[in-house]
Amino acid sequence: MQPGTLMQEEGVIKFELEFTTATPVPLEELRELNAWRSILWQLALIGQDPQRYGGYGFGNVSQRLAPFDAEPEQRAFVISGTQTGGLAILDASGYCSVTQHDLRRNRVVAAGPVRPSSESLTHAMIYAEDAGIRVILHVHSPDIWRHADSLQLPVTDPAVAYGTPAMALEVGRLFRETDVRDKGLFSMGGHEDGIVAFGATAETAGQRLVSHLAMAYTFI
Repeated sequence: MQPGTLMQEEGVIKFELEFTTATPVPLEELRELNAWRSILWQLALIGQDPQRYGGYGFGNVSQRLAPFDAEPEQRAFVISGTQTGGLAILDASGYCSVTQHDLRRNRVVAAGPVRPSSESLTHAMIYAEDAGIRVILHVHSPDIWRHADSLQLPVTDPAVAYGTPAMALEVGRLFRETDVRDKGLFSMGGHEDGIVAFGATAETAGQRLVSHLAMAYTFI
C-alpha cells in the first residue's frame, strides 16, 4: 500500500490513495473506451504540452465495472493512469481499477499497473449519482470552457479546486440543482479548460463532447 499526497499542483493526486500493484483489466474490455480516448488525443482534448498546465499531462477516461447494481461507494471502475495524457495510444498497462472510494475520508482504493488519475474522486462521485452512467470522459477544451455560458452548460463553483472532496460535492450539487443529468456534460469552473462528459457508452459521451466542441466554434 502506498499513501498518496495532498498537494495542490496540476496533475498531482490529492486524495489518500491505498494502491496495490496488480495485473490490468484486459484491453478487450476497454476497446471502445480506448478508441475514443485515441480520438480525443488526436483532437488535443487529452494530451501533454510544455506550454499548457505547467507541462503536466491532461485528460482522463473511465468505464464502470460490473456489478452495475453495487452500492454507490462500491461502484468500481477502470480509469486511465495519472500522467498518461502524453501517450497517443494506451494499452492495458495505462489503466487502473478503482474499487472503493470514501468521500468523507478523502480516500480511494485502487489496484493496477499504474496509479489512478488525480480526478478519480470526481469520476467516483458521478458514478455514485447514477448507476446508468457507464463512461466518463474528462478533457481540457479551452473552446468549450470559455463558452460554457453560451452553451448553457452546468458549471462547478470556480472557487473549488479539481480532484478534491469539494469538487466531488460540487458534482453532487450539479446533479441536484441543474439539468446536468440530461445534458451529460459540464464545465469545471475552477479547473482551467476542464470539461466532463458522461453517458451509458463511450460513443454517447464522445459524441456529446464533439458536438459541443463544434457548437463552441460558432462563438469564436
